[in-house]
Amino acid sequence: MNILSPSCLAMLLLLPVPTYAQQPASALSHRVTTVAGAARQPGSSDGTGRAARFNRPTGIAVATDGAVYIADTDNHTIRRITPLGAVTTLAGTAGSKGHLDGQGTAARFNRPVGLAIDASGTLYVADGENHIIRKITLAGSVTTLAGKAGRKGSTNGQGDEARFNYPHALAVDTKGIVYVADTESHTIRCITAAGVVTTLAGAAGQKGAIDGENAMARFSHPSGIAVDSAGIVYVAENGTHTIRKITPAGHVATLAGMAGQNGAADGTGAAARFDTPNGIAADARGTMYVADYVSSTIRRITPAGEVTTIAGSVRGWGSQDGVGKEARFNLPFGVAVGAGGRVVYVTDTQNGLIRCIQ
Repeated sequence: MNILSPSCLAMLLLLPVPTYAQQPASALSHRVTTVAGAARQPGSSDGTGRAARFNRPTGIAVATDGAVYIADTDNHTIRRITPLGAVTTLAGTAGSKGHLDGQGTAARFNRPVGLAIDASGTLYVADGENHIIRKITLAGSVTTLAGKAGRKGSTNGQGDEARFNYPHALAVDTKGIVYVADTESHTIRCITAAGVVTTLAGAAGQKGAIDGENAMARFSHPSGIAVDSAGIVYVAENGTHTIRKITPAGHVATLAGMAGQNGAADGTGAAARFDTPNGIAADARGTMYVADYVSSTIRRITPAGEVTTIAGSVRGWGSQDGVGKEARFNLPFGVAVGAGGRVVYVTDTQNGLIRCIQ
């Protein structure tokens, strides 16, 4: 399942509505505001705040200086938002897809999705339909770190010897290792600074919901990934509606949700329910934030696996700013944590907005 395809999106919206639990009053302490974009007005305009336009933004990352980076998927560009809300295009040219390395607008992408940023400010991009992982310097120079454009697969190796299959999300740890949710391979991959690709967990082409060690584990369309300061990797798995946890040694366990059972119930561990979770991010304390795509809510998960809903109303699709469940999202895809863990940024994909929760 390609989670970005319009046909798949239509299929998701036609699914039977599951039974959802009442959201807790604690959700009322989180205020949602719009950082940039205008609801359901797709475009590619640079500008400040609501003057800017996006076209199905998905991936999101926050730099240490407070700048927010966006994978503007259907524009085939990477955008930057300053702390004052000014939006510019860092790399790629709107409407011109391809796979060229180069400087700034001379570079080309094909539906970029996942983003991650390291401590030095280097940005990594999961270039989805090119099946490659790109790298962007602070100066906007784009190169290919791993994979070969247009050649999908699951081969490990260095640089363009490696293959990916619709990678959708990235995370980078303190050692500079890049983790990849290789969505259509149903695996979690690792890339060193030298571009050497290995498989951390899962078996290519064998989807499932099995916990276990390394290649014995099974995933089904992993689409979001995060790594904490201890090297624990967290995966939002939209094919099973669960959140998985991987130790540095490669042991996979299910942190929250139950495989194959979608919903929006808050609770601990297997008592919680998600509905096609996509983005996931971690703060410095190991708290997770999840963009629960079809339920159109933002969830929080403690290290112990306790899940609460902090913003949005279940399948109450809209674009309203507000506090807690008064706010509305429309198929949010990505989340990122900034401002020392005090702010959560969200790509509100179907609305074409960038939102923040404080």
